[in-house]
Amino acid sequence: MILSDSDIQKALTDGSVVIDPLFPNSIQPASVDLHLGKDFLVFNNHAHACIDLQKPMDDMVEEVSISQDRPFILHPGEFVLGMTYEVVGVANNMVGRLEGKSSLGRVGIIVHATAGYIDPGNKLKITLELHNIMNLPVKLYYKMPIAQIAFSPLSSDASNPYGQDVLNSKYYGATKPQVSKYYKNFEKNNEWVTFGDE
Repeated sequence: MILSDSDIQKALTDGSVVIDPLFPNSIQPASVDLHLGKDFLVFNNHAHACIDLQKPMDDMVEEVSISQDRPFILHPGEFVLGMTYEVVGVANNMVGRLEGKSSLGRVGIIVHATAGYIDPGNKLKITLELHNIMNLPVKLYYKMPIAQIAFSPLSSDASNPYGQDVLNSKYYGATKPQVSKYYKNFEKNNEWVTFGDE
């Protein structure tokens, strides 16, 4: 089940959904529009031969900020990490599902590669995995509507909501874009079982 506009209003009132700030007219029939924040991480492709998932990637990116007078130009084939302007939170009995905007999809802008899921208990500025599949550059403007989020209630409260130590939650409460912390999976597990191993 996905919350309708009236149920989103109720969830905002009772605190099971948090959107801060809530822009005027941003509540749609079954979602809420989210806006583009100022912070980006741009990959320095020229300085690295590959991404090694066993190692931290912080030195592979450059921080870029935009403003009302300085848009971000996303070039064809480019992949960058951005962030929503709003902080979005969901209670332990709710999940959020990030989706693109139709008008941006029609000019080839993808807002998430795979990670469009907001786990129960998380509250953060959502990282956007922005990709331009168009053959022309596209200007992205500070605070423009960039995505939408829908909310689904769980059958019961999550026993271990996001952020609990047992989960190794890597991005809890993020306020700026963060590169992948996949390497922490190797640190935790020490080894990987390949397909077919027991």
